[in-house]
Amino acid sequence: MALTEDDVRGIAEYATIALDTEELAAMTAYLNDAVDMLEPILRYAAEDVEPTFHPMGGSANVMRPDAPDDVRALPQDEALANAGSRRDGQFLVPSILGGER
Repeated sequence: MALTEDDVRGIAEYATIALDTEELAAMTAYLNDAVDMLEPILRYAAEDVEPTFHPMGGSANVMRPDAPDDVRALPQDEALANAGSRRDGQFLVPSILGGER
């Protein structure tokens, strides 16, 4: 199943990547090579094997609870001691989205 330049153009538009004519041809060849390298995996497709969606199978949430650790917690004044700017007990950093907050 080879990808066409139209397929790659659609993928590039979806990913908001601008490709000129030369880049489109090069990317089409590159992606087709990548797909060809994965082709041997299809030989191992087994109809009777249920697909897995996680390498650990049906494991439940294995993360610890989101609770403060009073033993290792850093006091707020110590955490903010080397902050360039702070306000109301929090780090004050420049906005990356524009505006005041």
